[in-house]
Amino acid sequence: MKLVTDRLEIYPLAPDELVLLTQNLTELEKRLKIKYSAEPIEGHFRTIVEQQTAICRNDPDNYLFHTFWLIIRKSDSVAVGSADFKCPPDENGEVEIGYGLNKEFEKHGYMTETVRAMCTWAFIRKDVHTVIAETELDNIASQSILKRCGFEIYRRETTLWWKKSVETL
Repeated sequence: MKLVTDRLEIYPLAPDELVLLTQNLTELEKRLKIKYSAEPIEGHFRTIVEQQTAICRNDPDNYLFHTFWLIIRKSDSVAVGSADFKCPPDENGEVEIGYGLNKEFEKHGYMTETVRAMCTWAFIRKDVHTVIAETELDNIASQSILKRCGFEIYRRETTLWWKKSVETL
């Protein structure tokens, strides 16, 4: 399974591919026939990917909501970033989306294209009614992406919380 847009393929990594992402990137590139140029797998991001790998294995029915989805540019098979849902839909049908790009690929509309595609996929499901996202107060680029995708601020704290509901499609 993958999501396809005009310029991108958005591919959800299977649990064994998540392991390769952190332990053998060269093998993952060979398997998927891509060049990985997304955010470096190090530090806090590496820890998150490793945690998600364990969760995917323990909840295989919901792995699409636990895995990372690689954002692959169709023109040259370069993975420019990734996105994820942070957990399966809760009892209210809410999921949180997260995303990141390598700085080199910012300002090309890739993340807007990705967020739109992932929201469309989520809203096709009967168990998702709202997609939320969190941004830092000073992260204007991420806020712009969410605005272009139809998200609205619903809570201001030390961060901004955004939401998009299936009714707003």
